[in-house]
Amino acid sequence: MKTKLDLDNYLPYLVNRVGNIIAEQYGSEELSCYGLSIAMWRIMAVLASHGGLRQIDLVALTSIEVSTLSRIVTRMVRMGVVSRTRSASSTREVIVKLTPKGNAQVERLIPVAHAYEADATAGLPDEDVAVLKRCLRRVYANMQHRQVTAAAAE
Repeated sequence: MKTKLDLDNYLPYLVNRVGNIIAEQYGSEELSCYGLSIAMWRIMAVLASHGGLRQIDLVALTSIEVSTLSRIVTRMVRMGVVSRTRSASSTREVIVKLTPKGNAQVERLIPVAHAYEADATAGLPDEDVAVLKRCLRRVYANMQHRQVTAAAAE
């Protein structure tokens, strides 16, 4: 008997599918007029919430790979939406901050991002949305702390 996988009932597929459609629509309908990608938006949103951060902290908070993040930040510096300066505590550390131009863009885009979230969760009670978010954070934490099996490590 063949083992089958019902994608329509498979959590990784469903999460990816939802994330892709929201990112595609938000990116093409809202971010593109600023020349921003979804990855750039994630960086800007994190900086707006946390202030200036080391690039390594941005990696952790955005789930963007180190070398990719470095290239994106370089592009964003050229666009004038972030600045990159050496840390006062360590010359090896770089701090990334939003510029006034970046802050202005984030201020315009945050309400739009909230509207996309509202569209995505339309028809769901607020309590269900809160449970969904809590469950997704838990799933993410589970995967971060997952033990790699010996077979997968080889």
